[in-house]
Amino acid sequence: MEKEPLTIQGLENLKKELIFLKEKKRPEIVSAIAEARSHGDLKENAEYHAAKEQQSHNEGRIQELENTIAIANVIDVTKINNEGKVIFGSTVFLQNLDTNEKIEYKIVGKDEANLKNKLIYFKSPIGKGLIGKNKNDLVEIKTPAGVKNFEIIDVKYI
Repeated sequence: MEKEPLTIQGLENLKKELIFLKEKKRPEIVSAIAEARSHGDLKENAEYHAAKEQQSHNEGRIQELENTIAIANVIDVTKINNEGKVIFGSTVFLQNLDTNEKIEYKIVGKDEANLKNKLIYFKSPIGKGLIGKNKNDLVEIKTPAGVKNFEIIDVKYI
């Protein structure tokens, strides 16, 4: 299995989620199953079936998190000499040349990506378009929404 790059913060978030699912969510589900069982006939017990399905989803996510953590290639960009190059884990400050909007993105791994939090997957169109570029470069990126033009204002390894 191929190692997935992950930032230190991303690894911490996955570990926190794993602890929550194992120590809080799992006992709640076990309790819900026991409660539903006490109501009798399991064949027509919707509460029981819902709790069992929830247990299946929870256990699947636990397994997924454990696998991701096991194969993670954790990259700490704060220990890398910043020469203004966009790399995995760097925070990129952009100006959209079409709208004059200033945008900031952190280039992250698959399990950390969250556009609302300005965390973009390094294999996404914008992520791929930025990786390897340098501060002050003009970049044209083809996205599903059309071509976007950016200027890289700054690159920080934070």
